Amino acid sequence: MSATNLVRAYTKLCHNTWKGENMKTQQLGTSEVKDASAVALGVMRISEKSADEAIQVVNAALEAGINFFDTADIYGAGKSSTVFGQALKDAQVNREDIYLQSKGGIILPDGQINGDGLKGPRFDFSKDHLIASVDIELERLQTEYLDFFLLHRPDVLMEVDEIAEAFSELKASGKVRNFGVSNFTPLQIQLLQQATDQRLEVNQLQFGLGHADMISETLLLNMGEERSIERTFDSLTFAQLNKITIQAWSPFQYGMFEGVFVDSPKFGKLNDTLQALADKYGVTKNGIAVAWINRHPAGIQTIIGSMNPTRIKEMSDIDSVNLTKQEWYDLYLAAGNILP
Repeated sequence: MSATNLVRAYTKLCHNTWKGENMKTQQLGTSEVKDASAVALGVMRISEKSADEAIQVVNAALEAGINFFDTADIYGAGKSSTVFGQALKDAQVNREDIYLQSKGGIILPDGQINGDGLKGPRFDFSKDHLIASVDIELERLQTEYLDFFLLHRPDVLMEVDEIAEAFSELKASGKVRNFGVSNFTPLQIQLLQQATDQRLEVNQLQFGLGHADMISETLLLNMGEERSIERTFDSLTFAQLNKITIQAWSPFQYGMFEGVFVDSPKFGKLNDTLQALADKYGVTKNGIAVAWINRHPAGIQTIIGSMNPTRIKEMSDIDSVNLTKQEWYDLYLAAGNILP
């Protein structure tokens, strides 16, 4: 039996054991999705995996209790969604057991594989492109609908009435069930929301112990500290007020893409604090870093991006972790942040 067939046979044998009953779940926005896993898997880097490896990634996520997957039309120049879609089929995953989310609106310099022929680089929220983006993703993912479709970074030339038309057609056709945005400011969300009947349920933003500006600028309001400068426009409070779920991307990065803080010598105190709490709760430092995000009362969903089955398990192992308020602030301070 080939290696691929062995993987598929194992998958079939274990098909009903992956449910991950201990994974915390949550509602996304005010949508009908009330049991999304608190930890989601972003599959941007799955394009680098073989078919067998991709199946193992999917199985690892399912076994950890992850039922929500995030991709985008530009990831791997389109290959990420193609590889992931085939992995779902090979792993014999029931479509109704999972939630699929994709994003569109970024045009790459050389366009997109089997795309609409547009060349960039630019952002483009034209009606034709957004609908084409969804159609492409449905084909790549081998599915008939997306549970969520997000605008992938704001287009400063966006015409909200045109976006509203695209959303309405996508909803009416059954191709998209819910909508959201990524990296939008509160005012940009309000501008779009007043034009469309489709509620914006999520906003995907970079957030974690190494990128905690949404916390710092609030705590240091009206102070002369560098970190008091308003960069997120109080997106965290806005999301809570409007019942919009924030999805935290790159939760282990510091800066934008400077590196990972876990096990980095640049973050000795943070790693010591992470390890002490990991020992207390019987998990890993990765699990504590995710639990710190999920501890916030805004109900943030964390999107991990690892393609390593072991680390997927570590990052998803948060059910036994109930950080106290002091522990949460201890981690925040250990990351180099300050309190007024």
